[in-house]
Amino acid sequence: MIMNRRSLMTTALTLGAMKAFPGLSFAQARPLVFATFTGSWEEAHKAVLVPAFRKANADAAIVLDPMLSVDQIAKVNAAKANPPIDVMLHDPGPALVAIGQDLVEPYPVEKSASYKDLIAEAQEPMGPAPFFQVVGLTYNPEAVKTPPTSWADLWKPEFKGRVGITNLNSTLGTGWLVEIAKMRGGSEANVDPGFKALEELKPNLAAVAANPGALATLFQQGQIDISPGNFNAIQILKARGVPVEFVAPKEGAIAFKTTIHIVKNSPNRELAFKLIEAALTPEVQTTLMNPPYLIVPTNTKVTMGGEIARVLAKDTAELKQKFVFQDWKKINEQRSAWIERFNREIKI
Repeated sequence: MIMNRRSLMTTALTLGAMKAFPGLSFAQARPLVFATFTGSWEEAHKAVLVPAFRKANADAAIVLDPMLSVDQIAKVNAAKANPPIDVMLHDPGPALVAIGQDLVEPYPVEKSASYKDLIAEAQEPMGPAPFFQVVGLTYNPEAVKTPPTSWADLWKPEFKGRVGITNLNSTLGTGWLVEIAKMRGGSEANVDPGFKALEELKPNLAAVAANPGALATLFQQGQIDISPGNFNAIQILKARGVPVEFVAPKEGAIAFKTTIHIVKNSPNRELAFKLIEAALTPEVQTTLMNPPYLIVPTNTKVTMGGEIARVLAKDTAELKQKFVFQDWKKINEQRSAWIERFNREIKI
């Protein structure tokens, strides 16, 4: 069996715990495994959330395993009795799938110190939402002299071979396709107009990225000049000196909450709870709201400020008024078929 670096590290930590405590089984002894997202999310959680968790749980071993939501669900489904993940992070569509497939446990709200302080929309009983995400237009201001104002700008002839998108395995990709479909008369139930628009976009496409983190890297490498993109992923690039900006299109930027869940049958339930509790605290959310991460908070004790207040919204009430929230229950009904169709038809 070939093991990657992360697998080797996980196994080594587990064997070390078993040696120290001979009565423990392999499953009980393994470190807490947190499946975060790739790219800027992994960076933010490694730099802020994990240290906050370790500060209160000094003896606890934790491993970040970054992957898309669909991959998290597949891994847990393959080993439900002894899941390889303890904490999952999900956007709205995958969260509904994980709950529907009985992969996560109800959150112990009665034990939580911060759950009651979250905005109402973030108080999800099967896993609270520590963060919002916002998707809009991202572009290189050195190459794009006139800032884009609409999703339709991606089809402009001057962007031939300079546009980047993600595949539909990501919430970014699927959510953006729905908005393109709406722009041409479609809806969450009908994205045929969106696929027609994608076909017309092919001359402008430079790359189809596997995930939002890979899409952000394309800006860093100078391979693309404009794309749909996550607000917080772009901010980390800006902090590194990469020329990139974010703008909300006139059709409305896409906003969705990101929920965090305790995996059913996890041998590390208590540590999983403590990690999530750390993510809900005003201290962690305030730190993640500031540069270079700029992740939108959901704890009402955190006042939005800086770039988030300037570019997105001064508070969550304004965010809910300004941005587009999609019907992911409806989207999920056909999403698998859309992913297959995208993989067949959208090749460059």
